[in-house]
Amino acid sequence: MKFFLDSAKLDEIKYAYNTFGIDGVTTNPRHIMLSGKPFMTAITDIANWIKEEGLEGVDKFPVSVEINPHLTDTEEMLKMAREVAGISPNFVIKIPAIEAGIAAARILEKEGIRTNVTLVFSPAQAILPAKNGSLFVSPFIGWKEANGEDCKQYIKDIVDIYKNYGYYGKTEIICAAIRTPKQIADCAVAGADIVTTGLAVYQDCMKHAYTTQGLGTFCDAWDATAK
Repeated sequence: MKFFLDSAKLDEIKYAYNTFGIDGVTTNPRHIMLSGKPFMTAITDIANWIKEEGLEGVDKFPVSVEINPHLTDTEEMLKMAREVAGISPNFVIKIPAIEAGIAAARILEKEGIRTNVTLVFSPAQAILPAKNGSLFVSPFIGWKEANGEDCKQYIKDIVDIYKNYGYYGKTEIICAAIRTPKQIADCAVAGADIVTTGLAVYQDCMKHAYTTQGLGTFCDAWDATAK
């Protein structure tokens, strides 16, 4: 399973890459806002860091960049998507799972601009992005589970559909809006290709009360050993 970082903060991206070996980055308008930088500055800074690290190429380190969410016309989406894609060969254009977005993603993929269809909340929504060849599809987890839904079957259904029709491995499934380590494990068990979440969730994955207890026991034994 690949781990992507949900962030537009360059310091977080660098830390997660050097510590956890993240495989890519996903951003959205909220992440850009939290970076404290204008949109173009934030994504250009990420593109420059990618160059410095020698990670150029969408196959090496994809970065999903969401276009203006106010755009609901296919032609407007295409115009902005082409502009953003021209900044870095690593940029994957993030487009909402609406009719105009599906049309735009289909055209962009034919032009060689890779896409990530986002805000997917049902298996039915996940089919067309794969049928049209999008690189990624992003079913959301946290928002659904916050409203009482169990998402394990939802992700498994998408995986099964993709396997049934040969989409699996071609359009990669990014489980997004991940809030807990358990959700990461659930997505892995279901067969998702990728999870994307914030730095704090990856850090929480390494925490366990028994690990802390065991480390304390070993420290006490180390200290009590004759010197």
